[in-house]
Formats: sequence, C-alpha cells, structure tokens
Amino acid sequence: MGVRTVCTSVLVAALTAVVAVTIRIGGSEAHPRHLLYWYAAAWVLFAAAVWAVRKVPVRAAVVLVLAGSAALSLAALSGPPRTSSDMYRYAWDGRVQAAGISPYAHPPAAPELAGLRDRWLFPPGPDCPAPDLRAVGADCTRINRPAVNTIYPPVAEGWFLAVHALSPDGARHKPTQIAGALLTVGTTAALLLVLRRRGDPRRAALWAWCPAVSFAAVNDAHIDTLGVLLTVLALGTSVLPRRGALLGAAIAVKLLPAVVLPGALARRSPRDAARVLVPAVLVIALAYLPYILTSGFGVLGYLPGYLQEEGYESGSVRRFALLRLFLPDGVAAPVAVALIALTALYVMRRGDPDRPWSGALLVTGTALLLTSPSYYWYALLVIALVALDGRWEWLAVPLAGTVLYIGNAMALPSELLQPWSYGIAAGVVLAGTLLRAYRNGSQPEHTAPNYATTLSRL
Repeated sequence: MGVRTVCTSVLVAALTAVVAVTIRIGGSEAHPRHLLYWYAAAWVLFAAAVWAVRKVPVRAAVVLVLAGSAALSLAALSGPPRTSSDMYRYAWDGRVQAAGISPYAHPPAAPELAGLRDRWLFPPGPDCPAPDLRAVGADCTRINRPAVNTIYPPVAEGWFLAVHALSPDGARHKPTQIAGALLTVGTTAALLLVLRRRGDPRRAALWAWCPAVSFAAVNDAHIDTLGVLLTVLALGTSVLPRRGALLGAAIAVKLLPAVVLPGALARRSPRDAARVLVPAVLVIALAYLPYILTSGFGVLGYLPGYLQEEGYESGSVRRFALLRLFLPDGVAAPVAVALIALTALYVMRRGDPDRPWSGALLVTGTALLLTSPSYYWYALLVIALVALDGRWEWLAVPLAGTVLYIGNAMALPSELLQPWSYGIAAGVVLAGTLLRAYRNGSQPEHTAPNYATTLSRL
C-alpha cells in the first residue's frame, strides 16, 4: 500500500471513530451543545479524507470508498437516533399498514388505533419529558406530531411496511436504522457504478464519507435516502423511460426529487421529454392508486398543513431567510418561486444532457439556499449530486443546514443564525463557481479538468 492510501485509510478510520463517539456520548437533540464540537471534528476529518483520496490509485480508492461507507454506517448504528424522531413515525406507519389500515386514515393519537400501541412507541405517562416524548391522553409517545396524519408519499409507505414485515418482534428502532444503512451503502455502490463510466469514482467519497450522511441517513434513518438512491439510478441511466420511472418512484418517496427533473430534461426534444415525464407520472399514479381507493384525498395527509406553516418548526426559523433580508415577507415567497423557476428554465435550455446531475445540482442547491431549511437531511440529495458532479462548494448547503439545526436546538437566535449560515453557504458556492470558471478558462482546451487536478489546484 502506498503512503497516500495509508494516510487516507487513517483519516477514514479517525472519522469513523468520531462518528461512533458522537453517537455514543456526543450528545443528542436534548443536549445539542456536545453535538456541535463532535460534528465539527467529523466535518474536518471528512474534508481531509476527501482531499487525501484524490491521489490514491482508482482501484484502491474504490475499495476505500466502499469500506469507509460500510464502516461509517456501522458506527452510526451504535446508538439510537440522536437528533430526529421521524423514524418512529416510519415504524408506526409500517405497523398500521400491517394491520390492514391505511396510514392516511387516522393520526397516531386516534382512539381507533389504540389497540396497536405498545410500550416502545407509547410509553406510559403522565410525565412526558420533551423533546423525546409527547403527551397523548394519559400516555406518552415518541412519535412527533401525533395528532396529525402522516405526510409521507406511497413509495415511502411501502418501504415502511416492508421494513416492518422483515423486523423481528421487539427490535424497536434497529431495523429502520439497518434499512437506512443498506440504502446508504447501496447509494455509494450506485455512485461508483455511474462514476466508473462517466467520471472519477473517487468522487463517491463525497457521499460515502460525509458526516451528514452517517447521522441523517443511518442513525436517524431518514427516508430521504431511498429517494436519493432512486435519483442516482435515474440520472445514471441513459434509457429515458427507465429514467422517468425511477424519478417517478423517487418523487413518490419524498417530493423533493422533483427538482431534479429540469436536469433530466436538459436540452431534450418534446418527444424525449415525454419519454421521461410519462413514465414518471404513471409510476406516481400507480403508487398512489391503492391508497386513494381506501383513503381518497386523505392520501395528502399532513402535507397541506405543513405547507401552510409559517416556519419549519416552532421558534424563529423561517422560510426564505436570505430573501427576507432584502424583501418584504409577502414578496419573498413569489420571488423565490420565480428564481427557482428561472433556474430550472435555464437548465432545461442550456444544461448538459450527458451530465443531467449538473443541472439537477444547480436547481436543487438553489432551491435549498432560497428556502433555507433547518432540516439538514433535506440536503442529502445535494450531497449525492455533488458526488456525481464534483462541485464540492455545494456541500456548504448541507453544512449550513446542520449548523442551523444544532443552533436552533441550542436556542441560539435563529433570526440571525439562519441568514448568516445560508448566506455564508451562498458565498462559498459563488466563490467556488467563480474560481472554477477562472481555472477552467485558463486551462488549455485539449486538457479536460478532472477531480484530482481541480482539488490539487485549490
């Protein structure tokens, strides 16, 4: 083994140790101050490992990327979810479906579902200490927002049912986390396959070793990862109907993957666009059909209520934080929609059809910068697109969301932290874009820039 390979291996091992320590003793949403230091250490080691792998031989790098992804997933499995309670809703929705009941029919607190409650998801009250538990009558529950119907689309619900069906009795949170780990490593493998044909496989490390992936996709087991995997597979195939079907399935996991459609349709003829859009619509319709037959328009669940909320959560975190610095509140939303639409139109007209992930990254990253969410797992899709495309500066978006999420849990002034974190992220993206344009413009035309040379010059 060469010195570079050994150094990279040591950095990945150190990163794995930090993730394990963070999960075991590093704090939680109830004790967020500890998380801040451990997350910072993990991101520093991640940056160093990605920097080091750029000169590792490709074959050795592929082994390191896969091994690192598996090791980090195992480290993230070493404890219960630390910063999110969403997986408890996943487990509940799977249990409800296994009982033959539509997950859209009743909220968890409904008396009709009382017979499905157990001591794990519904520990006895009356004391229900926040943020881990919430009151439901005389009992408590680990499920967030127990008084509202589920928000998750049908492919996500099918995944919850499958995980429940394969879970042994009394397994609690672990099967959902293991499912998240399998999706995470599967996404790493999918990225390697795509990048071996159309890029540098070493870029897959940007997903495989990213701390946000370990914490959000495995430890907290967010269902977003299933949508990410389907999106990577969709953008990696050149068969347009297959791309459309996979994108439709991704959108039916969580709606966010819809923003990659402009990249998938970049500079396509109307006929080719139809070959993507028609399968996508058909897959979405077929996924919803069984639930519509039992729940009608109740399949929308809590989505309308969520969209009507003023902020992402109680407190001072608000949508469109960057635009609100310059525009009145009533104008910020339509301006954000217009800017995202213009970005999508630009990608569709000027994007590279051979690199659909490039335009998809621009639209997705722009949408997240403008909406400024504190739920950093929304940016898991950005991380995978960065791995496909190589524009590392967009990793500032998930990092900004992580800072805001922890800062909000620490009761820091979000009205200052939100625009500052996303403002700095926007500055990093702009600086990286300008620097990349300058480097590429000064490079001889016959020499195509690659991941290793770009990073080494920076």
